[in-house]
Order: sequence, then structure tokens, then C-alpha cells
Amino acid sequence: MSDGVPSRSSTARRKFHGPRPEAVPSLIGRACALVGVLDIAAGVFPRFRHSRMHTLAEVLPGSLGPFAAALSLSTGVLLLLLAHGLKRRKRRAWRAAVALLPAGAIAQFAYRHSIVGALISVALLVPLLRHRNEFAALPDPRSRWRALANFVLMGAGSVFLGLVIVSAHPDRTVGDPSIADRLTHVLYGLFGFEGPVDYQGNTSWTVAFSLGALGWITAITTIYLAFRPEHPAAQLTEKDESQLRELLAKHGRRDSLGHFALRRDKAVVFSPSGKAAVTYRVVSGVMLASGDPIGDVEAWPGAIERFMDEAKAHSWTPAVMGCSETGGEVWTRETGLDALELGDEAVVDVADFSLAGRAMRNVRQMVKRIERAGYETRVRRIRDLGEAELDRIRRAAEDWRGTDTERGFSMALGRIGDAADGDCLVATAHKADEEPGPYGDLKAILHFVPWGPDGASLDLMRRDRAADPGMNELLIVAALQAAPKFGVTRVSLNFAMFRSALARGEKIGAGPVLRAWRGLLVFLSRWFQIESLYKFNAKFQPRWEPRFVVYRASGDLPRIGFAAMQAEGFVSLALPLPRFLRRRTPVARPCAHGSAERDVRAA
Repeated sequence: MSDGVPSRSSTARRKFHGPRPEAVPSLIGRACALVGVLDIAAGVFPRFRHSRMHTLAEVLPGSLGPFAAALSLSTGVLLLLLAHGLKRRKRRAWRAAVALLPAGAIAQFAYRHSIVGALISVALLVPLLRHRNEFAALPDPRSRWRALANFVLMGAGSVFLGLVIVSAHPDRTVGDPSIADRLTHVLYGLFGFEGPVDYQGNTSWTVAFSLGALGWITAITTIYLAFRPEHPAAQLTEKDESQLRELLAKHGRRDSLGHFALRRDKAVVFSPSGKAAVTYRVVSGVMLASGDPIGDVEAWPGAIERFMDEAKAHSWTPAVMGCSETGGEVWTRETGLDALELGDEAVVDVADFSLAGRAMRNVRQMVKRIERAGYETRVRRIRDLGEAELDRIRRAAEDWRGTDTERGFSMALGRIGDAADGDCLVATAHKADEEPGPYGDLKAILHFVPWGPDGASLDLMRRDRAADPGMNELLIVAALQAAPKFGVTRVSLNFAMFRSALARGEKIGAGPVLRAWRGLLVFLSRWFQIESLYKFNAKFQPRWEPRFVVYRASGDLPRIGFAAMQAEGFVSLALPLPRFLRRRTPVARPCAHGSAERDVRAA
């Protein structure tokens, strides 16, 4: 096929539509959530059964009695926890629901003698059993940090719900307990002890059993998550990395993001022939691939098919961040997914680059000013650096990161100076000071990864905050001027998100919709530096190569966006360790390609 786009192989002719949520699991998940909410309401609010929901509440397990109230809360909370897993067709969620619903039906009949109440559970159990083949998705990657997150979130939810329970019986409360007394009563009750709040009649038992049930659920789910077999996040094995490097050696020239597939916190699937691969990471149920598939373009469909099979097996949402136009065409044709332009990559052709001319006046003046201030630059291969200097560069890159959260996924390598990355380029700025700092005369660092045999792709930019502004311009110019010495003919710089919208929106004749969209992007640039990164890229007169996000349905875009922000390090749901307890690692974040970093603003 022309333009380097592969034709469909016989093994990849069927059109993938990805693991779309099936109607039956989705409906069952919603029904499970509804029953869970009603169970909680029946257990918490004593007047719930006398409201207009009386008819529905009467058939729910546990609307009367202290034991029933605890059972109602337990059932409701567990069903709520299982609802999302059922929607995603998770096998373990199905097994838990099948075990829980009969228990609820038996309790309903034993405590309430209600046949109708038992039938409600059976009514939900029947479609679960009938459509059991729909619930075949495998578990997600997991670690024991989930246990800590569960304890914090479930504990907070139990305290909140416990305060509602304690406060839901004003007519039977003895005296007028304060908020502190009620909170103390909740905390004691979660551990099975009596608190300072007292009630008339059997209400004390009802509240005590309900609080005990919440504490029991929190403890059981946390213990389960802590002691279940651990399946850590994606990790590239030595064999996988070796195979990927072989593919990059043959086909790495095609995609400037290819070398970033060697991040060791990614997983990989290979085509049946082994001639192509897709690297990915699973974040919040989203299977995120980045860039184009690695390897022979004719073998891409086979790797894509394996990727989609893996997503379907686990009921993950498939997505691709930052693929090229060719990659987007293959992904959408082979899978039935859609593509949306995400932004543009700035690529400078070394032969065409020059500081001469009016367009380069600002860059030229800034570089000359910094050089007159006594700065000098050096551009070298990583393998040509001594171990002492390399260690100094690693430590400086980490300490100059600027944030406690490490960032990077789709367009950052995540390390500097690895023995296997000897072809990487590093540009450094130096200035001899009267009092050398902890890194000697080192003032700024740019790190480039290979883009085939004749290209380089910017990985990270770091600088000493005390250095003069303009370090990034200085080092980019130095790298471009030194590129011919290393056989580099093209250099990929930063990725500018929504670049075309910003460029078109500021031109004469732009319509109101385009101007409004540009105005929103400029407003968001206060936090994400969308506009400033675009303008920084434009200084070097690059050519713009569009990059796309590939997705299944428009409703998935918010979820994909949130997962991408987690992967890139902008959002973290984990509790970070204090900085002094972290192990020092030579990692990088995507100030260059993936995100707008503070260095750009400082420049």
C-alpha cells in the first residue's frame, strides 16, 4: 500500500471495535448500585420505610432490627463496591455478587420472613447466572498500595456514614451530644466499643451493629487487598527490552517517540511474527499506548490485534496517546477506533537551521547575551562521559526537577546515563563561578534520545534556578549546531498541545467558535502553559508534525484524559513518601515532549 501504510494481513482483517461495555453487564452493574444505595438508606435512616419509598424499602434486606440494619449496610456497601467491577465484566466481581445475593436473600427471609424480599435478590441473581459468560475479564495489575488507599478511603467513608447513622435518631437520643461526642462514638463504634452517645430502647443496639458493620467491611477489604497475590504495575523485562532494541535498530527512524518505548515501567505485546510491538501501561482501567507501534509497519496490525485482545481480556479501555498520522490511520482502520488531533510536534531539520534572519533575531540576541556572560556549552554522547561527570549530571537533573512528583510516560525515557543508552546525547551549559556549587560549574542539562540513526528526540530540560534565563535556548541552539558532527539531520523538540487551534485562532478571519476555543486554551495556559510552550517551540522555526489520540468512544475521553494525567504524573492518587525517604533514581519527566515545564516559562 502507498505512503508506507500497511495493507491488512489475513490475520487482521476482522474489524476490532474494542471491548465496548456490553448492555447486560452495564445494566446489572447499575441495578447492583441501585440496590446498594437503597440498602444503605434502609439501614441508616429509621424513617425511610415510612416514606414514599416504603413499598420498595420493605422488600430490601435488613430494614428492621439491629442485626438487619448491620446486614443492610454491609450488603449495600459491598454491592456498591462491586457495581463498577460488574460493569467492567470482572470475573471476581461476578463471583462476589453471586455469593452475596443469596446470603442477602436468606437473611431477608430469616429476619423479615419476607418472600418478596428474597425474590428481589433472586431477580438480580438470575441474570447474573444466565449471562455468566459475559463476566470473563481478568484482574487489573495491582500492588499493595491499594490496601493503604482502601483503608484511607473506606475509613473516611465509614466515618462520614457513621456520623449520619449516629445523628439519624434525634427523637431517641439521650441529651444533646456535641459533634465531638458523636465523632468519638463513631470511632469507638467502628472498633466495636460503646461510645459516649446513648439512645432509648433498641436504637443503641442498631447504631452499634451498624457502626460495627462499617468497621468490619473496612477491615476485611483492607486485609484482602494487603494479602492477596501482588501483581505489580507494568515492567519491561530484559528480554522484552532486548527485542525492542532490535526492532528500533531496524525501524527506529520512523517515529521520534520510538525510543521512549524503552521505559522500564511499561509492558509490551508483540505481533505473532515478533516484527512489531506495542508498549503500554494500565492506569485506572485505561490501557494507554504511546506513539506508533515499534517495528516493521507491515507487522503493525498483528501487534495492534494483540493489544486489543489484551484490552478485551481485562476489560480495559484502549487508548493511544501521541501517535503519528500514519499510526492513527492504521489504528483506526484495524480497530474501528476514532482519532482526534491532540497537538503538533516541533521538528527542526538541521540543514535548514540558522540563527541568521529576522525570524531568529530574539533567539540570536539571547544566545549572544548568555555567551557574553561567560557560559559555555558541550554536546556529547552519553558513552563519552566519565562516570564522575555522569553521576554529577544525574544528581543535578534530579535536584533541579522542580517538583516532588516525578513526571513522564509517553514522551520521556525516565532515566539518564544507563549503560544501554550510550547513543543518547547530552548538552550541558557551564559557567566557572568563584564558588562552585554542588555540581561544579554545571548550570543546565538537555538530554536527547536517538531517533533512528540520524535523528534525536528531546527528552528533558533541567537547569539551575540560579542560572541566567535562556539556558534552554542556549542548549537547543548548541545541540542543533553540533548535530552534524554526530550524524544527526533532524531534531524533535517539544510537543505543543492544541497548537493548530492556537495558531488559527489568532489569525485574521478566525470565527467566533475558534476564537472562543483559543481563549479557553489561553486561560488554561495559566496552569498548563499550553500557549507558552507553543510560542517557545515556534522560536526555532520548526515544521509541525501532528500527533493524535486514538480512543473508542467520545464518552471515554474524560477517563482517558484523567488516566493520561496520572501516567504523566500531573495527578497522583497514591500517598507519596517524604522526599528524604525516596531512593534517588536518575529519572526524567517530559518537560520537552509531554508537558509544559517551568523551565519554558523561565526561558
